[in-house]
Amino acid sequence: MIAKNLDNLSISEYIKIEQQTDTKYEYHNGSIYAMAGGTLNHGLICGNIFGEIRTALKHKKSDCKVMNSEIKLHVKEKNSFLYPDTMIVCGEIEKSQLESNAVTNPVVIIEVLSKSTANYDRGDKFFFYRQIDSLQEYILIEQDKAQIEVYKKKGDLWKITRIAGVDNFLPISSLNIKLKLEDIYENIEL
Repeated sequence: MIAKNLDNLSISEYIKIEQQTDTKYEYHNGSIYAMAGGTLNHGLICGNIFGEIRTALKHKKSDCKVMNSEIKLHVKEKNSFLYPDTMIVCGEIEKSQLESNAVTNPVVIIEVLSKSTANYDRGDKFFFYRQIDSLQEYILIEQDKAQIEVYKKKGDLWKITRIAGVDNFLPISSLNIKLKLEDIYENIEL
């Protein structure tokens, strides 16, 4: 991410900039950061994971909704707006009182890692996400090897599990589904 040379913006100024420039920015307590474009692998994995989760939820007749990176997430406690690669909301969608196009209650957040964002996704971004009361699982998907990290909330702690190899499955406990890694990594050059 590259910082735009604007600081101390209000949320309404941030929203106005996004609307006027038709560009997605993350917002963190007055500062905005332009969202970088992704690689081919990143885009394919995002599409695959979205499709697999949507299909699994549809077959279960679940009330959960899967959302792609076009949907903004508002983390009220940290005065931040972010664009996760994928997030899932179960039950009613709770919208931000400050931005009607932003949700506040995901149960699962998924990020596809890249070399430039991996440290941020595991560090500061995960810190922001942990402030969300509804969040039960945070999933990080490598794009250059068949490896996924699942962070699962247990009380106030987070348990980390690593799944590797295209022959394995990704269990998403909070959705009661299991996905094949070979489907998540379909058409990916590893």
